[in-house]
Amino acid sequence: MSVDQAPSSTDDIEMGPVDYIVVEFPGSKMTGEGLPLLVDLVDRGLIRILDLVFVTKDLDGVVHGIAVADLDGDGELDLAVFEGAASGLLSDDDIVEAGEVLQSGSSAGILVYENTWAAPFATAIRRGGGQLVASGRIPFDALVEAATSDDPSTTSDH
Repeated sequence: MSVDQAPSSTDDIEMGPVDYIVVEFPGSKMTGEGLPLLVDLVDRGLIRILDLVFVTKDLDGVVHGIAVADLDGDGELDLAVFEGAASGLLSDDDIVEAGEVLQSGSSAGILVYENTWAAPFATAIRRGGGQLVASGRIPFDALVEAATSDDPSTTSDH
């Protein structure tokens, strides 16, 4: 976009919702099974990686960053395509805070990503005067519990 075509307001910037996740691997046992699926999400334009950081918490409780390397031990560099992914949204304090919730001896991936699939919808909502006032995730265990519950008030036929 040229300077002459700059959006008239932030409501006109097409950007999807931005989320973050912290995924813990107890005992630092990362298999790398999800890595090709993450790359596929990016390749299909569903998400855009803004930040990707790996941390480990040693047995003494100290949090350390892990370089993007051969995380799964298969002899190939993992996630080299995302090396240097750093938007500035994820601060050192955020990384330390995420590391504090890990069990000692565990590692985690911290991922900040834009939901590019939702960008046109989110932009239209902003242009129409709407604003996000709440957001959240329902944990997988809660979904399973609701789906397998005998209590009809916790499930839906829709």
